[in-house]
Amino acid sequence: MNMRASSLELRDTPRVLSIAGTDPTGGAGIHADLKSIAANGGYGMAVVSALVAQNTRGVVSIHTPPVEFLRQQLDAVSDDVSIDAVKIGMLGDVSVIREVRSWLELIRPPLIVLDPVLVATSGDRLLEPSAEQALRDLVPLVDLVTPNIPELAVLLEESPATNWDEAVEQGRRLSSATGVTVLVKGGHFTESICPDALVNTNGLRADDVVEFASPRVNTKNTHGTGCSLSSAMATVQAQTGNWTRSLTQVKAWLQDALLHADALEVGTGNGPINHFHQLFADKHPVGDEFSESLWRDIEPIRVAIFDLPFITALGDGTLAEGQFSYYLAQDALYLSTYSRVLERASALAPTEAARLFWANSARVCLQVEAELHRRWLGGQVAEAPGPVTKAYLDHLLAASAQGNYAVLVAAILPCYWLYADVGERLHAQFRSRGDRGAHPYADWLNTYADEGFAATTRQAIVLTDAAARDASTMERTAMRRAFSQSSQFEVDFFDAPRHHALV
Repeated sequence: MNMRASSLELRDTPRVLSIAGTDPTGGAGIHADLKSIAANGGYGMAVVSALVAQNTRGVVSIHTPPVEFLRQQLDAVSDDVSIDAVKIGMLGDVSVIREVRSWLELIRPPLIVLDPVLVATSGDRLLEPSAEQALRDLVPLVDLVTPNIPELAVLLEESPATNWDEAVEQGRRLSSATGVTVLVKGGHFTESICPDALVNTNGLRADDVVEFASPRVNTKNTHGTGCSLSSAMATVQAQTGNWTRSLTQVKAWLQDALLHADALEVGTGNGPINHFHQLFADKHPVGDEFSESLWRDIEPIRVAIFDLPFITALGDGTLAEGQFSYYLAQDALYLSTYSRVLERASALAPTEAARLFWANSARVCLQVEAELHRRWLGGQVAEAPGPVTKAYLDHLLAASAQGNYAVLVAAILPCYWLYADVGERLHAQFRSRGDRGAHPYADWLNTYADEGFAATTRQAIVLTDAAARDASTMERTAMRRAFSQSSQFEVDFFDAPRHHALV
């Protein structure tokens, strides 16, 4: 069972120590940790446990300094600095693990996060069996452990989970055995939604399992994601004291860092994530240009939409009726909840004009949903939300619950703007066809290419710019994040019918 006695005192700028290996290219290990800590508002410190010659293509060699020098580094920090949180990464052998354990038992930091580095990307085991056992024995001393799917299996001495439900159950068993909160990560699976779960079976929270979902970002530049996530969790938890709140915040930041990873152009292999995108993104002018910069931010997403088979087939009229029906059924469910989110925006709006706009938009949403049921779905009740629909709605409802008007309208905006863009471009293709009357989805194209919808979209953009002008720098950063996340969900929403048809 977990033997931790928490004495955590929350700080706006926590002092966070990373104990991990190096990465000369700056994407993983202590280099990623320090960036991650800083990006999330902490003061980062680092003790080197291993010198790693690596780049974006892989690891070349590893040198482990003498444990006496490791202890000298640890003591030098703790003799002088009050440590609020510790993140532990790569520990290369038994002697290193035992030395770190000895120091932890002496210093007893108030918060410890362990990212167990056990399995390489190739699937190769990185530690000798004796070191694996020493790392298992270390787990009860920490507060949070963040294994990926193969590492979770090694900690339990089991085979890796083959699906998400199995992974969550393994998380339950590890938490029960150690008393530790386990962050089960679903990044190794291939679904369009990337799940995570906080698992603790020892009564520390109301729910044993709290699940999260975010759209999978289509990028090869994910080097250092695990390091960055764990160090960010250590930092934010030292600010909030609430694991659920911390993971919500960290996942939003990490999603944004992945969305903008390709812009870095570091290395020829799997490049790093963009830790500081939000810092530089808010240098765009505030005002009308704010929305323009939002649109530029999601250019890769906009390109991805028009590469989707669903959109291509919808445009040329070859889309299978079953896929279109599934899309409309999910859209009807989406609009029902989306109207409530619009009503919330109306309640939070700072001006009468904005209140009237969002309230009217909510009413129109319900009318469109009713029309979908009557005309396209034959009045039948739509099936339950699919995983993409549910994840998107959870994201919008979370933005609604925060009670921040500026962030909420940024989350709302992509449903207007991206649909207007899709409608305009597909309708232009439709108009160029000689057999316009034969297009099976002509009514849908006409709806979203309608000037009335375009005018409504422009007004939503104007209101978003107005909200940005009144927002703080931190709020504008959150607006960017909300807009990017909703935009990625729109891509996955359009792509979901294709995957549903394969089930």
